[in-house]
Amino acid sequence: MHRLHSKSTVNRFRLAAILLLVQCVLTPVAVLILIGAVTMRDRELTHIGIAVMAFTLLILLIRWVISARTNCPICLTPVLAKKHCSKHNKAKTLLGSYRLKAAMGMLLFQHFRCPYCNEPTAMEARDRTSPHSYSRG
Repeated sequence: MHRLHSKSTVNRFRLAAILLLVQCVLTPVAVLILIGAVTMRDRELTHIGIAVMAFTLLILLIRWVISARTNCPICLTPVLAKKHCSKHNKAKTLLGSYRLKAAMGMLLFQHFRCPYCNEPTAMEARDRTSPHSYSRG
C-alpha cells in the first residue's frame, strides 16, 4: 500500500475530506430550510436558510482550494477535486460520487483507493528514515 509524502499532506487530505462531508450535509439542509421558510412564509427562517447557504458556499470555496492539492502519490491527480478525467474501470462510488467514496475511506478506514489509478493509499506519511528511502550523498 502506498503512503503520502508528509504529515502535512495527510492532514490536508483529512481536512478536505471533512469539508466535503460537511458540504454534502449542509447543502440539502440549507435547501430544506429555504423551502420550509418559503412555504411557511417565515422571514426569520429565511434568514437562517440564507446564512446556512452562505456558510455552505464558504466551505465550498475553502474545500476547492484545499482539494486542488490532494494529489494521488502514484498518478498525481487530485483525488478530492473534480477533474472530469477518466476514472479507472474498477473504481467504486458512494451515492454516485467517487470523491465521497475516497473521503469516507480516508476518514473511516485510514486508507483510500484513487478513483483514477485504483491504487490503494494509506493515510500515513512515508518513513523517511527507512533504509529503502533514497538519500542524497
